[in-house]
Amino acid sequence: MSTTTPAEAATLGPLRTYADSVSLITGGASGIGAALARALVAQGGRVVLADRQEALAQETAKSLGDAARAVALDVREPGAFEAVAKGILEREGRIDYFFNNAGIGIGGLFEEHSVDDWRYIVDVNLLGVVWGVQAVYPLMIEQGFGHIVSTASMAGRIGTPGLSAYCATKHAVVGLTRSLRVEAAPHGVFISAFCPGVIRTPLLDDGGVFGTFRGRQEGQVAEKEIERSRPMDVDAFARAALAKVAKNPEIIVLPRVWRLFDWFDRLAPRLFTAVMLRRFFQAALQQADATDDDGSQAG
Repeated sequence: MSTTTPAEAATLGPLRTYADSVSLITGGASGIGAALARALVAQGGRVVLADRQEALAQETAKSLGDAARAVALDVREPGAFEAVAKGILEREGRIDYFFNNAGIGIGGLFEEHSVDDWRYIVDVNLLGVVWGVQAVYPLMIEQGFGHIVSTASMAGRIGTPGLSAYCATKHAVVGLTRSLRVEAAPHGVFISAFCPGVIRTPLLDDGGVFGTFRGRQEGQVAEKEIERSRPMDVDAFARAALAKVAKNPEIIVLPRVWRLFDWFDRLAPRLFTAVMLRRFFQAALQQADATDDDGSQAG
């Protein structure tokens, strides 16, 4: 009988398929969380949608039938997170997948961010992920299996002007994922991170329900910036992402074109930064032209 080493365990697929699986999804009311729920239920899984938008989470769960249910959760509250995780374990007997997905967007130039902005985004995007891991990871260790997938971003792989706070939290999620993946392997628990490019979700609309973009140019300039990135349909993302999760990689970058940006940054970081600097100046000029056209700064 062969013995699996920790290094080998880190490369194995999950112990359970999505059929008859039990998944906890934070930020499950809308966006990527809701799309993951739809894709999981379509493959025979059961899902628990946790979100502070409780009414919307209930509506999303209802649309998925008996395979889904919703619970209220603010990821900034570690005690509430622990209660949700233990409740699922008591009801279902296990947690196969934990999609640590809840997050917000706060954008704008660094000097436009307040102390409260930083505390808020760190509380949700970083500590919310940490509290989720602290609540679910020990349960998975005890059951001897499970897969935790945290939603980071390509902003967690590359620096993006106008998103300094968002990038800082998402880089931290990637660092947490890479460190914990090694620690978790001997326990049979898999750790991965999504690093999406631009996905068509409510986050694109001024940072989502709970986020904001400081000093953002509204209207055609903002829309052009978003559309130029060719946002991926959120359901297409979810299906492709779950196919990747089944292979247990460390980092999942989608759409595939964003892998080129990832490689570019790693192979030629100085050149990549120069390209980003050029784009930043071009965007600033476009915004200035739009402001002049509106006459909002006419003297």
